[in-house]
Amino acid sequence: MDMILVFSFLLFTLISQIQSEPTLTSNPRTLSKSGDSVLIKWSGIDSPSKLDWLGLYSPPDSAHDNFIGYKFLSSSPTWESGSGSFSLPLTSLRSNYTFRIFRWTESEVDPGFHDQDHNPLPGTKHLLAESEAVGFESGRGPEQIHLSLTGRDGEMRVMFVAEDPEERYVRYGEKEGRWRSDVAVARAGRYEREDMCHAPANHSVGWRDPGWIFDAVVSGLKDGVKYYYQVGSESKGWSSTRSFVSPDRRSDKLVAFLFGDMGAPTPYLTFSRTQDESISTVKWILRDIEALGDEPTFVSHIGDISYARGYLWLWDEFFHLIEPVASKVPYHVCIGNHEYDWPTQPWKPDWAKSVYGTDGGGECGVPYSVRFNMPGSSSEPTGTRAPATRNLYYSFDMGPVHFVYMSTETNFLPGSNQYNFLKHDLESVDRRKTPFLVFQGHRPMYTTGVDIKDAPLRERMIEHLEPLLVKNNVNLALWGHVHRYERFCPLKNFTCGSMGPKEEDWEALPVHVVIGMGGQDWQPKWEPRPDHPDDPVFPQPKRSLYRTGEFGYTRLVATRKKLTLSFVGNHDGEVHDTVEILACGRVLNGNNDDDNGKVGAIHKIDATHYSLPHYVWGGSILVLGGFIGYVLGFVSHARRQVARERGWTLVKTQET
Repeated sequence: MDMILVFSFLLFTLISQIQSEPTLTSNPRTLSKSGDSVLIKWSGIDSPSKLDWLGLYSPPDSAHDNFIGYKFLSSSPTWESGSGSFSLPLTSLRSNYTFRIFRWTESEVDPGFHDQDHNPLPGTKHLLAESEAVGFESGRGPEQIHLSLTGRDGEMRVMFVAEDPEERYVRYGEKEGRWRSDVAVARAGRYEREDMCHAPANHSVGWRDPGWIFDAVVSGLKDGVKYYYQVGSESKGWSSTRSFVSPDRRSDKLVAFLFGDMGAPTPYLTFSRTQDESISTVKWILRDIEALGDEPTFVSHIGDISYARGYLWLWDEFFHLIEPVASKVPYHVCIGNHEYDWPTQPWKPDWAKSVYGTDGGGECGVPYSVRFNMPGSSSEPTGTRAPATRNLYYSFDMGPVHFVYMSTETNFLPGSNQYNFLKHDLESVDRRKTPFLVFQGHRPMYTTGVDIKDAPLRERMIEHLEPLLVKNNVNLALWGHVHRYERFCPLKNFTCGSMGPKEEDWEALPVHVVIGMGGQDWQPKWEPRPDHPDDPVFPQPKRSLYRTGEFGYTRLVATRKKLTLSFVGNHDGEVHDTVEILACGRVLNGNNDDDNGKVGAIHKIDATHYSLPHYVWGGSILVLGGFIGYVLGFVSHARRQVARERGWTLVKTQET
């Protein structure tokens, strides 16, 4: 009898243990495209804790501590029962995903294993459950499609990403489905782990295979005509049909959208801070592009592009974010510190030791150089086995404007290749053809909202580059790096020139505008904050006519007689600041109150007929009606909740 009781007890204990094993499932197992969501469900977690977490892994054989991202299970409302679920949109990384649940105890917090904000990253000692793999359909065609101008008439560059180097094409025509007999063959390229210059980019935690990056040029385009196109191949599948409007050499009008420092969001926490505001920036720009209809336009993103900083899957997240815009209009970029900056960079003079550091995360310009192809042939050697850094300085005409891009990360001093290019280009502009001249770079020549470390760079830009801008009557100089919007008076050596139509004795001087407000979420405040008495305060001098901490972008509208630059805020999609520049170089303030006090209201594009196509987010985290609450809750609620209850502090170090 005793033996029977003992056996029964042991059997009951074994059954109880078997029944209490956690389960983790994901559905569906196959997704159609990037942005589609998977429903993740778990049950059977004994004594659930707020530190229990789920990790995302791609490829599936990644080590436990090499997760893509993570979410605390407490973000599910039923987590305390030991079961729960949440939905996650996934971006294709050309490999399957798996999910793992871990138990993490407060005693195992490792202060040396932390994220960019110095909060502890979760530990992986106690694995509770693992899901089966989730993948993407084959034959769906390439993704991450984006356009750029080549600088040559009748052409458009089309770039995209696929999982292998098998030949792909671009087929196109003036009517959807009726393709021209000739197709554009795409050239395949990629970068390797060995091309990265340091960790995390070349380390297992940061490196992810980038797939194959394809580059094709479609030619023989008519001016100002809408073309439909697909990318892919018969054997590997074609993308859905996209369209663009070719540049119009005859046009006397241009609308463009410009910003810096945007980044991308993720529906999970990860090693690096991500940028939720970028969703809203893209949303409003897409609204404006759709309002233009079949009018040519383009986007200018002046540095600090994806903020991957060595966690290379964030480039995939970025291109997924911008694809609805970048597959419709040319998307132009220049290099910033977070694409390039590293101690081994080839050009680092003694005076720049405080300027250049480790902001590039070991990428050293390689992903930026391969994933984009801008006009011209500017390049500088890396000093490593990696290919030369490209897309550094270039120019092109569009409508009545000549646009010039520079690199603040490479040598711009007299005698350098870049200085020689800028000098020759600025002096060669035909103002009868393009009456306006717009200059762009990442780190600003003028700003009132950044610390002293960039001062040596700004001094040399003012000494060597400002004379070129003034001499050649540059109308507008746009900069990023400082994550705020700030507009200055027409400037020369910190001194304001004349403004307004009534000034008789005036000189044509550049208007400098800082437009690094695209999405990166931190910058020192200009005004004192009671709870942060040690934060720097930057007084607003008279030369700074307008500045704000609002996220957004700028909209440039130019005719042959007048250029108007307007700042559009992300919180309402409305114009909040405007400056007008006449073709003669005279600057009008633009801050005249009209339309019941709304600044620059006469320059707003009519927004009444905008609609956001359902494919823009493809099941992603954007719900327009509840953008702020949804995104912030989705991405950061768990961390903030745990931080509050565990006494952790959310630290944000200075970031530019």
